[in-house]
Amino acid sequence: MPNTPGRRRFLAGTTGAAAAALVASALPARGTPTAADAPAEQPAYEPRYFTAAEWAFVVAAVDRLIPADDQGPGGVESGVAEFIDRQMESPYGHGAYAYMAGPFVADLSPSLGYQLRYTPREMYRSGIAAADAACRHAHALPFAELAPELRDAFLQSLEGGRIVLDGPPAQAFFEQLLRNTREGYFADPIHGGNRRMAAWKMIGFPGARADFTDWMDQQGRRYPYGPVSVGGREPR
Repeated sequence: MPNTPGRRRFLAGTTGAAAAALVASALPARGTPTAADAPAEQPAYEPRYFTAAEWAFVVAAVDRLIPADDQGPGGVESGVAEFIDRQMESPYGHGAYAYMAGPFVADLSPSLGYQLRYTPREMYRSGIAAADAACRHAHALPFAELAPELRDAFLQSLEGGRIVLDGPPAQAFFEQLLRNTREGYFADPIHGGNRRMAAWKMIGFPGARADFTDWMDQQGRRYPYGPVSVGGREPR
């Protein structure tokens, strides 16, 4: 990832363990956001799983992985960090959807799938502690207190496996963070991310509308209605 990651490049990758389900590299450019596109004022979110130091790491990482630009709001403004925290207290965060009985092997081919012993919440707890320790060793500061360019460089080193963490493998930790960040950006807002459905508006996704029968025979015509969340329409 470059030092100033562009939204299109970040969202475009759809292969490999950290791939997202949506491709944004071919999206039409959007104009400068209007006041109606700006995130609504939100009460301060209190993390349910992450400690204060862990929460600072997640917020700082999300801020660099999806920075705000003229295409739309960044990951922090979109509630991605809140999405990740809420997932940690869900069955997913506890590893309910993964085979966790072992044996655990760290150096198998990625084509064989996830082979580590960490549930998602354990991956974050151990990975953040190890990452902050590595940042303190190199810069005498935790990750969240580094300058933006140093945070970018550190995320690059995790992504490329050029740093050894005293915990989960660096690439596995980065892939977990990247995957959940993408998921939170495009998830239904009922899960905490994608505030005001900004990501759906950016890509023209209609959301959880129950009925499209009126449009079944209108191939090629642009769908004119905005998205709808599972929880209903969100206020503009």
